[in-house]
Amino acid sequence: MPSISKNRSLIVFAGFIFVYLLIVLNLYFIQIVHGTFYQDLKNRQYFITVTTMPARAPIFDRTGASLALNKESLAAFILPRELESPETLLPFLQHHFPKAYERFEQYKNHHFMYIQRRLSPEQQAAIELANIKDIKFLQEPSRYYPMPSLGQLIGITDIDNKGLFGLEMLFNEQLAGEPTTVTLARDARSSKFYFHKETTMTGRKPEPIQLTIDGTLQYLVHHELQNAVTQWQAKGGSAIVLDPQTGEILAVANVPDFDPNKPDSIDMEYANNSAIIDTYELGSVIKTFAALAALEEGATTPDEIIDCKNTRSTYIDGRKINTVYPGGKLTFSQVIEQSNNIGIAQVTKRLGTKLYDHYLRLGFGQKTHIPFPGEQKGFVNHPSQWSKQSLFSLSYGYEIRCSLIQLARAFCIIARNGQDIQLHLIHATTLLTPTVNDTRLYQPETIETLKKMLEAAAKKRRRRASPLDAYRIMSKTGTANILVDGEYNPDRNLYTCAGIIESLSSTKQPYQRVIVVLIKEVPRKNMYAATVAAPLFDIIAEKVVIHDKAL
Repeated sequence: MPSISKNRSLIVFAGFIFVYLLIVLNLYFIQIVHGTFYQDLKNRQYFITVTTMPARAPIFDRTGASLALNKESLAAFILPRELESPETLLPFLQHHFPKAYERFEQYKNHHFMYIQRRLSPEQQAAIELANIKDIKFLQEPSRYYPMPSLGQLIGITDIDNKGLFGLEMLFNEQLAGEPTTVTLARDARSSKFYFHKETTMTGRKPEPIQLTIDGTLQYLVHHELQNAVTQWQAKGGSAIVLDPQTGEILAVANVPDFDPNKPDSIDMEYANNSAIIDTYELGSVIKTFAALAALEEGATTPDEIIDCKNTRSTYIDGRKINTVYPGGKLTFSQVIEQSNNIGIAQVTKRLGTKLYDHYLRLGFGQKTHIPFPGEQKGFVNHPSQWSKQSLFSLSYGYEIRCSLIQLARAFCIIARNGQDIQLHLIHATTLLTPTVNDTRLYQPETIETLKKMLEAAAKKRRRRASPLDAYRIMSKTGTANILVDGEYNPDRNLYTCAGIIESLSSTKQPYQRVIVVLIKEVPRKNMYAATVAAPLFDIIAEKVVIHDKAL
């Protein structure tokens, strides 16, 4: 009996040894021989690697108010190679997310596939109600713009938060930073949420930018521009406000525009910032600079009597010159005040090609070099291309195409008593040291003479009492026919008013603002800038001085 018991114990012991060896052998094959396979299987089941951009840096106005900031949005995704219930998932996608359903065939062997990014509340609710385990959620940053009227300036980002146009595109690298690669692990308590497990590559922190734009002033200017465009049933309009002493752009508005918070509904026809990008033949507002050239060159004086023939139409050197209102014998100041084409043509004839030189000196035909994509340099017809009409046309705003920002810069030179200026859109505290340009382009005495002429022109059209009565207003209007199919159409016009408002107080550095407004194509016939654009200039000027007084 003892031997039988001993044998049984040995058999049992051997059995345990055999089972133990099988377990060890199995563990060897699992962990050593097939370890890589099972590790990869575990990683595919519980871990995914995602490369994400850091939260995009904000854009601020000059006061620190946000113009572009981030908000959290929710994305829905699946792991196509690890689906638990495709028979439930696919019909749901086909009904609620047909584009994702169509993409599934391409992604079914991939680790990761987005169903939809930036989910709407309705889409999120539909997913939660369906309660499909294969659909996961991921929080992502997206962009929000508190001031939609700056959409054409700031631009927008795409679904990956990359700048598409405007400043978002130009400063994309600075605003975006560099990506971070992270491993996401499944939460054992829920298949719906993922959390950061490990950072495998650290990105670069994005840097914000601050603009010279004043958000409150931007709202006021855009509001008045929109009212004017609506009142006149115009095709569109633009407005700019600058500080000529610093060259800072305080507001730039265009109508029509778009809501950057609704990227799917953007009409790309309105995506361009017309005030900076588009160029125009602006008509009589350019007489300001023809007069400046004539005064600087000594070709005339403000008191010189010019015979304007007392007619609306006459010939000079065989070329027909038309003007709106007939004038007899006018002083040169009155020629500018009454915007007489016949008078300005006679004076600029004395300048010859020097008129071209002065236009270039004032920055026409050249970019302003503000940091904005797509800025155009415009065009000034070169003397080598002149016809017998060209010199006369140039004197009253044709054969010269400029943007409103170029026009505003030229008025800044007048405001600065003939000193040049570099315009700024980015606030000095963020990217650059202010560019001080004290190059004198014109004599102060010449500029003061011109200012008095512009002041007389502004007084002629301003009748009502307003907050502007305490300021010196110097402005010039312009009405221009638009070139259509090679001919100027008298029924399609641009209406401009540009000028300077200046404090009358005798301080070392007086308060000044340069304002430029443009209204495009009013359907009513026989309209002029004095009626269409000048009132908009006045109301924006009033809003500007009231706003600035409150600061």
